[in-house]
Amino acid sequence: MMVDATRSRTEDHPHSLGTRAARKLTTTTKSRPMMQEVSSRWLLRMLPWVQVPAGAYRVNRRLRYVVGDGRVTFTGTGTGTGTEVGAGAGADLQVIPQELRELPLLRDFPDDAVLAALAQRFVPRQYAAGEPIVEPGHPADQLFLIVHGKVNRIGTGPYGDRSVLGRLADGDYFGEHALVEPDGQWEHGIQAATATTLLALPREAFGELVAASPALSEQLARVRARPQPPQTKHGEAAIALASGHTGEPDLPGTFVDYEVAPREYQLSVAQTMVRVHSRVADLYNGPMDQTEQQLRLTIEAVREREEHELVNNREFGLLHNAAHAQRIQTRGGPPTPDDLDELLAMRRRTRMLLAHPMAIAAFGRECTGRGIYPGTVEVEGRRLTAWRGVPIVPCDKIPIERGRTSTILAMRTGEDDQGVVGLYQTGGADEYQPGLRVRFAGVDERAVCSYLVSAYYSAAVLLPDALGLLEKVEISRPAA
Repeated sequence: MMVDATRSRTEDHPHSLGTRAARKLTTTTKSRPMMQEVSSRWLLRMLPWVQVPAGAYRVNRRLRYVVGDGRVTFTGTGTGTGTEVGAGAGADLQVIPQELRELPLLRDFPDDAVLAALAQRFVPRQYAAGEPIVEPGHPADQLFLIVHGKVNRIGTGPYGDRSVLGRLADGDYFGEHALVEPDGQWEHGIQAATATTLLALPREAFGELVAASPALSEQLARVRARPQPPQTKHGEAAIALASGHTGEPDLPGTFVDYEVAPREYQLSVAQTMVRVHSRVADLYNGPMDQTEQQLRLTIEAVREREEHELVNNREFGLLHNAAHAQRIQTRGGPPTPDDLDELLAMRRRTRMLLAHPMAIAAFGRECTGRGIYPGTVEVEGRRLTAWRGVPIVPCDKIPIERGRTSTILAMRTGEDDQGVVGLYQTGGADEYQPGLRVRFAGVDERAVCSYLVSAYYSAAVLLPDALGLLEKVEISRPAA
């Protein structure tokens, strides 16, 4: 094999200065430290923020007479096929006894032992998609709890056509009147929209427990004797008015009653301690301030956690503070224009829809399949997808469940509109950004400087209809 002698001599004895050596005399052009965790954080930017100087925010409302409007939860899993789950199939499936207090009949019932005995009397059942669960006009003799799946409430429209009047899903229940009305009938039919697992309580089993438990019998008597105060369609205490009268009749006297125990929101906090050695801060501080860069990246992470908490926190997070009546299910699976129309129709002046980017993509696919092209609106100089003029704001903090489903939120915002507001406290000492403080915490014996970073925040839903959820939104891309 022959070697090019000229090339070899050139590589061994270069005629000019090489780049590796030349870099020793230059200053490298560098970027600031980057981090992938940073997102657009649209929720923090678009949510109206209310100053809370006292650290707590009380939401005063007109008195509401709404009970038993929550959802029940379960323990165990059900398996099997067919209408009646056989022995061993779903044998560990049970409603949590204390959760039965979500039923209006058992609201505030104190005896946990009776609730446990009642929970054991529920029978697991499973239905295939499209299978009828109850038929209209048939005797109503069972209470049903939905463990998993989705069912449609079927009725007859004004022109005799078959209509879907509503949808129920995990944690919902139907047929409570069947436990106390021996001659009751199903007013509407119930049909499984997906494979559905239910727990059924026959009226006979409930009657046996009532006969054996004086406490439960007294509870039912109290419920039957409880007066129904005048209330509006929203469940609020009615204000007596007179209209359309002539002459000089006696006008009704009235007053506006308030909730005696309004909810208070305490400011939550996200904190961390940033540590920088004094040697690093002194010697390696140019051209970029090391302390400043450490704080900048840390604050980005704190703000990301703040937005995550505003969505997911069990106490004040938006996903956990929507009223039961403001939660709806998709008609099929993916989010369709019909679903978003129903969500928007549930409240006035919806300011924004909040959705995971993959849910927005799923909605786009549904629109494309129907030949519909959603509009766009400009928000802070960016063009966002919109439906009916309402921007669909992306938020990657909304979780995606294992079944590849997510949730779309609809919000009316601001105190003036009695909507959803963010809560923070500004103007304190060591404030670095609105609602965020950076406090020097001293130098320890190892010459390490410490900085306490604290963000104080919460969110409040001023009226129940200010926040609505479209749940069980399927985001999986259909197979080709």
